[in-house]
Amino acid sequence: MIGNIALYYTAYILSRHEWNVLPTSRNTRGVDIVIYSQDGTKMHTIQVKGLFKRNPVPFGSNLNNLIAEFYVIVLLNELKSEPWAFVLKKENIIEKLVKRDKNRKVSYWLNDMKFLSEFKDKWDIIGYGY
Repeated sequence: MIGNIALYYTAYILSRHEWNVLPTSRNTRGVDIVIYSQDGTKMHTIQVKGLFKRNPVPFGSNLNNLIAEFYVIVLLNELKSEPWAFVLKKENIIEKLVKRDKNRKVSYWLNDMKFLSEFKDKWDIIGYGY
């Protein structure tokens, strides 16, 4: 449920920024949303991560799987208020990821929640679809 709320909240905000928003099939690898401008000249890919609490954000075991241009991390604040959205470019994510080895299994995480605060509601990073 958390993933769906985060996905559709992101789609709602992007639609308000006049993008044509296409959520992709859920539970598949790859991007979660493809957006394109009203005139069809701009297109971007977005990965959405939904969290219920301020926990580290998981990014999987292989950095080659980070294929989206933009990442939106949606914190649902235990559903007590409006979600908080943090909008980042792929480069912002990669430079802050922490590698963990647990029983020889590698995984990448974003631990620095203070770092995220500078990206709160920064939808202008993606821009507008007009």
